[in-house]
Amino acid sequence: MAEGPTNGAASSASTTIRYGGHDRFVLELEFVQMLANPKYLNYLATQKYFDNEEFVAYIHYLQYFRQPKYIRYLQFPGPTLRALDLLQEEQFRKDIINPKVTDKLAEQGLAAAFTT
Repeated sequence: MAEGPTNGAASSASTTIRYGGHDRFVLELEFVQMLANPKYLNYLATQKYFDNEEFVAYIHYLQYFRQPKYIRYLQFPGPTLRALDLLQEEQFRKDIINPKVTDKLAEQGLAAAFTT
């Protein structure tokens, strides 16, 4: 499992790594939460991001959000962690380019939202 950021949410402002005025943890948090959106996953697939080994390694790195000290920051932990699981599978990264797969994931997400 990935170790997580060296400067997580609990870091002091003076030691936080900043990118474009935002700290790394906040950027990674926003990005990982976007992965819960099947339409966004489809977009990434159509733009060939999943063909890039470095990007796939980055997705693997984001597994650190499974740790209790980070999971508490996820607004929708279930769908977010499910997306991270699916993205570990090469076949899923290939299949998500198909709009039917994207629509099926979106339907499952809506159904789950109404049953809780």
